[in-house]
Parts: sequence; structure tokens; C-alpha cells
Amino acid sequence: MPGKDVFELVQCPVTCHAFNSDRSRVAISPNDQTVIIFKKIGNKWEKEAVLDEHQQTVTSVDWAPNSNRIVSCGVDRNAYVWTEQDGQWKPTLVIVRLNRAATFVKWSPKEDKFAVASGARLISVCYFEKENDWWVSKHIKKPIRSTVLSLDWHPNNVLIAAGSSDFKARVFSAYIKEIESKPTETVWGKKMPFGSCMVEYSNGGGGWVHSVAFSPSGNKLAWVGHDSSISFVDGEKKEVETLRGQFLPFLSCLWITENTVAAAGHDFLPMLFVVSGDGKLSFMAKLDAAIQKEAEAMSAMAKFRSMDKQALGSASAKSVTTHANAIKQLCFYGGPRENVEQISSCGMDGRVVVWHLKTLEKSMEDLKIV
Repeated sequence: MPGKDVFELVQCPVTCHAFNSDRSRVAISPNDQTVIIFKKIGNKWEKEAVLDEHQQTVTSVDWAPNSNRIVSCGVDRNAYVWTEQDGQWKPTLVIVRLNRAATFVKWSPKEDKFAVASGARLISVCYFEKENDWWVSKHIKKPIRSTVLSLDWHPNNVLIAAGSSDFKARVFSAYIKEIESKPTETVWGKKMPFGSCMVEYSNGGGGWVHSVAFSPSGNKLAWVGHDSSISFVDGEKKEVETLRGQFLPFLSCLWITENTVAAAGHDFLPMLFVVSGDGKLSFMAKLDAAIQKEAEAMSAMAKFRSMDKQALGSASAKSVTTHANAIKQLCFYGGPRENVEQISSCGMDGRVVVWHLKTLEKSMEDLKIV
């Protein structure tokens, strides 16, 4: 399919995914207590390993590109760091100290620490303690008042953004003096002792914040809420810009340039939004627009005949989008971070899709969609 690669790895929902550095392997969770690793052999993906240390549903997985370590977390309140040794993946238990489910996990840019979000109204920042040969954690608690649903690291490896079900997006300091040097000033603040809430934002609505993302420079922050909104703030101007449109709630967002955000969720397709020079956020395009344009060209009578022939009602008619169900996660896939060329998505339809943005952009231009 032009502009995208579609992988149907399992016949069940894929709730999270992560590729390794050369994109030859992918780790997914099929909505159960396992993490499955697939390896690309030729044009096919074959199951290579099953990581089954978790006792309950895995909620998030991340693959560190440089150290080749996988971190996973789950409803069992645990997190594991997986290291490959002689072709086998060995788990190391992390002392996350949670009394509620872990909801999201993310490696820091330098891969010397990672953060775990949880239903315990806190963020567990984990780092390796060489003296005891284990992963320990420090907690960020205040002023979080509900489950933390998403995280994203600032490029400086110190600040971390968090979105939670108390309708807020926040930026915290995750500075661990034991393992890193003192950070320099950013647009989000000067002093950064561990746990400090640098800024707190709300879009004025009432939607859970499903996903947060820093721009490539770290100077902008975007988030999506369950009130069918997408918001962003420039760290220098500190003014929140929110857009609510004719779309269903998004579950994930990702900056693809310093002024362009991709978001996806219950509409089954990724959408692009752009920040203009005057700081206004506006809708740009749907990545599946070329497919939809072709589908719209079919006459109403042709659609009726097709549905009648297959004995299908309109509710069960085949989806014209690449994903046939909600998209759970968007991830960076290829190109420079300041001008991403490829992103990947996973969804409740069991598919993992790689979107080639440059090819899709050309297709949309040809169809006069953008």
C-alpha cells in the first residue's frame, strides 16, 4: 500500500509497541501479561521470543535504541528491564514501589534512567545503582491528584512531561544528582531539584490527558484529552492553545517537526496539526486522506449494491481506513527528530502500521487534499 507498511502480527488488540534501533525487530503486547518480540525475516515477521515475567496485563513497553534494553510495566505494579544475553532475554526486577497499576513507561534520551507512570498518583523515576546491581526509584508525587496516563522526556534528559486523569499536563524535574550533572536553564524554569513541578497546564475542559509530547527542541509541549481536544503551549509564551474539532478523542500524539503534531485515537487514523507563526493551532490533514478520497468517489448506489451483495449493514461495512479500530499508540520510526520521515502506530485491530510521511504528503498533494 503506497505510503505505508501494514503488519498484521496477531489476531487480537496490540496495546503498545516498540521497535529496536535498526527496525529489524518489534516488541508488542497483545493485551495480556506477555511481551512478544517479532523479527523481520525477508518480508515476513516471525515470532522470536515471548517475555512472560509479568503476572497481569502489560500496559507499556519501550526499547532503548543504543543499549538494546527493553523496559516493560504492567497492571501487576511491576516493571522489568530486559537484557539480551546469548539470544535469551533476561529480566531484572525494578524496585518501583507502587501500590497501584503501572500505566506507562519511557526511557530517558540518554537511557540512564526511565520513568514509570501509575495509578498511585505518582511517577517513579528509576535509575541503576551500581553498588547493589539493581534498579531503584524515586517518586514524584505532588501535585498529582489522579492516575498518570502518559509521559515524555525533554531532550535535556532531566525534565519530564506527564498527563493524568485529573485533566492536567505538567512538567516535572527528574534530576538525579547521583548519576548526572546539574542541568542548565530551560524555558520551563531555572532551578530543577528532583520532583519540582515546573509548570502545570489545563485546556479548560474536562478530559483525561491521554498523551503528552515535547517538541524536538523541548520548547513546546502538546497533549491530547478525552474531551476531543488537542492542545499545545510554547514554553516561552506560556499561553495554552486548544483545538476542538469534529473528531473523536485522541489517545496518542507525537511531534514530527518543531511546528507539526501527529495525533491518533478513536477515529482509526492519524491526523496532522500545525502551529502557525502567530502561535495558532490548526488542522492540517488526515494521513489516510488519499484512501478516503478514493472511497468517497464511489457512488451511493455502488456502495448500496456492495453492502447488499455481501449482506452487510452500514455499521459492519469494511473500514476505509488502514486501521480498523482505535489507534492506541504513535511512535517515532525514522528520520531526524526535527523532521520525522516515518512514524508507527498500533491499534485494537491487531495491526502495526509504518507511515511514510513524505510519500503520503506527495499523494495528498496530488489529490489536492492539502
